[in-house]
Amino acid sequence: MDLQIIPSELRGAVTVPPSKSVAHRMIIAAALANGVSRISNLYPSVDILATMDCMRSLGAKIDFNNDIAMIEGIKNSPDKVVLDCHESGSTLRFLIPVACALGVNAEFIGSGKLPQRPITTFTEELPRHGITFDFSNAKNGDSLPCRVSGKLSAGRYQIDGSVSSQFITGLLFALTLTDGNSEIDIINKFNSKPYVDITLDVLRSFGSEIHETENKYQIRGRQRLKPHNSAVEGDYSQAAFFYVANALGANLEIRGLNEKSGQGDKKIVEICEQFTKTGNAFELDCSDIPDLVPILAVLASFCNGKSRLTNVARLRIKECDRLAAMETCLNRIGGRVSASEDCLEIDGVKSLSGGEVECFNDHRIAMSMAIAATRCESPLIIRGAECVRKSFPNFFDVYREIGGRYGEI
Repeated sequence: MDLQIIPSELRGAVTVPPSKSVAHRMIIAAALANGVSRISNLYPSVDILATMDCMRSLGAKIDFNNDIAMIEGIKNSPDKVVLDCHESGSTLRFLIPVACALGVNAEFIGSGKLPQRPITTFTEELPRHGITFDFSNAKNGDSLPCRVSGKLSAGRYQIDGSVSSQFITGLLFALTLTDGNSEIDIINKFNSKPYVDITLDVLRSFGSEIHETENKYQIRGRQRLKPHNSAVEGDYSQAAFFYVANALGANLEIRGLNEKSGQGDKKIVEICEQFTKTGNAFELDCSDIPDLVPILAVLASFCNGKSRLTNVARLRIKECDRLAAMETCLNRIGGRVSASEDCLEIDGVKSLSGGEVECFNDHRIAMSMAIAATRCESPLIIRGAECVRKSFPNFFDVYREIGGRYGEI
């Protein structure tokens, strides 16, 4: 789907979709619980549907209607299963150890850039705890498809915290199921810790016992989570597009958020408030807020001076190379962006010109450029805008409702 967006002012009220990060975790926890849980305010993005389908394949019963899922926890797991994670890194990295803890011989498959996203943390650590990986059908080394077999054992796990917090989340779920107590030691820099904090909040709401000290987690084994009814809170990573729109001149009431949320991406509120006060360039360590980087690059394009977004190397292995994508997109329409290995530098400009950009099949690139379009001097064509279905399928419907003007070409 290619869209031509006409610059316009966004006005009105927007209710942001529920947090994808929280929803993944609630679905998995409910599927591992002993009984039936009711999870409401669920949004049927491609990633969330992938997690639901995988948990069904592992033995959970899930009835999903409107925005409510009734989830009956796994009673019996299959001996062998194929789990299609589509393009969801969370689904893949959360469920590899879960399948192993359940003793299921599972083949993981995926699409898009997912087969290229690393799972080395697991291939190095899980074989020390009873798991065998088979990449005989993979085209490029340790990538998808991959098969896991064996039964995950309790013990001490050492995980490199600088790669992705998703590996830690997966183990926190899995190690509640093993036959003994376990410990996860985080080595090197602990990036994206707020996402692990979300995992702990969800697990504890389902009755899990996990003890946390600095960069260490102690997990009691042989737990069976308790069913829990809950609603998924609004997603600050999706709200970020609208907060930046407001900072750039829109007049939007942003609804559906928990002001006391522990989501790391809540940082966007503070960043936009500071921009509104000063308009000055900023420097941010983005190790805990990687999903904000594309839209922050748009905001920084209108700052006074040069902004720097640092500790962003991991964005090169997302749905696309997000650093290169934002550099290409913004420079093509009059921005001044320079990407290095672990930093994005953005010189502020007075305006963007409009023109034509690709989305690189990345939902966050598409939505960021739609916000950038509101400050362009002429129309902006966005190629491949359908990729928003990964996390926010009706984004452009919402965009139109609040005054966005576009047509399909």
